[in-house]
Amino acid sequence: MSTTETSPAINTVNIEAVAGLAAKIQESPEVASTTWKAVVNWEQGFRSTASIRDFAPIGSDEPAGLGGTDTAPNPVEQLLAALGNCLAVGYAANATAAGVAINDLRIELEGDLDLHTFLGLNPGGNAGFQGIRAKVIIDADAPAETIEELHRLVTGTSPVGHTLARAVPIQVDLA
Repeated sequence: MSTTETSPAINTVNIEAVAGLAAKIQESPEVASTTWKAVVNWEQGFRSTASIRDFAPIGSDEPAGLGGTDTAPNPVEQLLAALGNCLAVGYAANATAAGVAINDLRIELEGDLDLHTFLGLNPGGNAGFQGIRAKVIIDADAPAETIEELHRLVTGTSPVGHTLARAVPIQVDLA
């Protein structure tokens, strides 16, 4: 699906801003290289907050069964939410570009985690998700073929989905 002129009211997405950015990147490809940042501050126990741009801090904690105080979602829940939020952005943007009004969109996510490695019971094992599943429930004013194409496009271009689906170099330095 390509970016087309549509009413700015459809899905309340400012598709003109997206199209403008795409045009700017076509003219100057270096504009596409961006860096995103977050700063996490530990509070106490398993509670911490993430500061991102000028937004209110986002809390993180562990459930009581994992030793936390259950005051906020834990990091792996936030990871699932990040994927779901990224997919939602993709559906909204691409549906708007295609002139498709979304009536309702819900993305249900779950991931399987084996706590052996996290708890130090299996050194060298995988502490991360063994698998992640997302179920997209979308009600939109479009035929099934259009929704299937939208789904293919969104899952094929999700930055968070791409990040999770491949090995990404991570460097953690001690300052």
